[in-house]
Amino acid sequence: MRKSDRGAEVVEFALLAPILMALILGTIEFGFAFLAQATIAGAAREAARDMAIHNNPDQARMVAVNAAVPVVVFANPTEEIGIAATCPTGAAGQVVVTINHPYVGLTGWLATVAPTGVTLGGKGVMRCGG
Repeated sequence: MRKSDRGAEVVEFALLAPILMALILGTIEFGFAFLAQATIAGAAREAARDMAIHNNPDQARMVAVNAAVPVVVFANPTEEIGIAATCPTGAAGQVVVTINHPYVGLTGWLATVAPTGVTLGGKGVMRCGG
């Protein structure tokens, strides 16, 4: 190695390190956001299923919260989990459960990209009576 080339690797790494870190953090962040989205969609489906069978909005909200607990923590379930209709007795209507949850992020990197925030949503629809 020539004397004039000494330290070139360190300079190249210093130039590429921020780009590599952004790629790694972006992959982790979007992977976790995808997991949270899938969890919210599953929680909405479970809450709709429970609502269709038991016709109890409070119990359906608790089912949604429990289904999402490993990944998502709801700050205010009554505002974030909306139940559009209750099941009428003797009728074959539909119940719709929607969940809108503000996504905070795992690494905090998303706040620099989207400062206004990101809302993840899920929707579950079930026919009343099972």
